[in-house]
Amino acid sequence: MKHSNEQIRVYCAGPLFNRSERQEMTSIADLLSDSGYSVYLPHRDGMEFRLVLDVLVERNWDAPMAAQFLHEAIFALDVYQLVIECEAMVWNLNGRTPDEGAVSEAAMAWMLGKPLIAYQDDVRSLIQGRVNPLLVGMIDFESIDQIEQIPSALSVAIMQQDLRPELQVSLLPSKVQAAVKSGRVLWEALCAEGAQEDNEMIASVVEDLFAPNDRSTLLA
Repeated sequence: MKHSNEQIRVYCAGPLFNRSERQEMTSIADLLSDSGYSVYLPHRDGMEFRLVLDVLVERNWDAPMAAQFLHEAIFALDVYQLVIECEAMVWNLNGRTPDEGAVSEAAMAWMLGKPLIAYQDDVRSLIQGRVNPLLVGMIDFESIDQIEQIPSALSVAIMQQDLRPELQVSLLPSKVQAAVKSGRVLWEALCAEGAQEDNEMIASVVEDLFAPNDRSTLLA
């Protein structure tokens, strides 16, 4: 368990499919960083899908197949970050419907007992004035509607719900263990100096971990 003078790492989950969504998520991450938290923001701190996919296609992988195992890599990396590296999560619920990936990540964080808060200032996903109860039930039916409130709300959530010691991977379900193991290897490769700009190296790690062993079986 971390002591009060150590940075708490926060997973930022939310929609990332257009410029305004990415800008909002970056604003949330920057606010948390300015408040003393360490932050994992998937589109900034992980891989850039398009660039790695281009390398894989240049290596004669069929584009749909390369995209499939690259998605497997992204899944493993994000699961590793959420399960092992991050102690808490901030969930951006904005959008016509909440982002599907973020919903999955929130469910994982909730099941793992990690402090979880949500931000929403978008009314489009409301059902008779309320968000789907299966979503907001994970945040005790409360969310905040101002970005500036996020650090203080997260601090309260952390104080109310003690941070847990690092999980024992061996106690996790086998499929989660596999994702965490692969995600850890990929993350360690990404942490090497200059690695995030080295898409050739990233593509090689992705191939080693996730590409099918026999391409011929894919063409049958």
